[in-house]
Amino acid sequence: MSRSPLIFQALPGIPEIEPGADLPRLIIEALAAVRIVLAEGDVLVVAQKIVSKCEGRYLDLRTIEPSARAMEIAAELDKDPRLVEAVLAESSAVIRSAHGVLITRHRLGLVMANAGIDRSNLASHAGEDTVLLLPSDPDESARRLRQGILSRSGVAPGVVISDSFGRPWRLGVVNIALGAAGITPLKDLRNVPDRVGRRMQSTSVAIADAIAAGAGLAMGETGESTPVIHVRGLEYRGDGAARELIRPADQDLFL
Repeated sequence: MSRSPLIFQALPGIPEIEPGADLPRLIIEALAAVRIVLAEGDVLVVAQKIVSKCEGRYLDLRTIEPSARAMEIAAELDKDPRLVEAVLAESSAVIRSAHGVLITRHRLGLVMANAGIDRSNLASHAGEDTVLLLPSDPDESARRLRQGILSRSGVAPGVVISDSFGRPWRLGVVNIALGAAGITPLKDLRNVPDRVGRRMQSTSVAIADAIAAGAGLAMGETGESTPVIHVRGLEYRGDGAARELIRPADQDLFL
């Protein structure tokens, strides 16, 4: 049985996002500009950065008073102590600080560099002392975005909010799902027979992360200005949250 083609298409024309922007409307306009009519089963992958911008998740480092702990870590890593204090405020634990890198467990449960705080691709008027935080609840952001698109188009696509992510056992970054709605984020294949009848013992597929990684190739990482990707041809409909992909701390062999 043949499958439908799997297509990742970048949507040009998304403008610089300001706090309070009508992101569902902007995405629908971008779809219309390339003559894409949403259909059931479609997925939209949206860069975390424009979601954070829309939600006004800016932080002015000039308002930060570094703690003694932040000053100590900053001196060890040669980092801005105000940034380190911001990272600590967004984190529940420091996992590792060495070689100029600060790895923490974000309050959402994600283990990541600098608690996801970023300066790249911010508008010039934001200023050198402005950084961007992750959405306060990426799964809820995905649900709101999905509902907003449904109310305007009559179709509820799957939504994945993605961000680039490093991995402790591999070089380079790939996009992963920070938030998700309207898709199956994790497919459990344990006890499912393979082609020769052997039953899988431990395999679960991170569907939402795989979608985000594929979209990352179309999205780009620098100046492409295509922060929304339309995906068609997937077979993983359902519903769930990206937080289902976070490995519990007591099962994480790298902590």
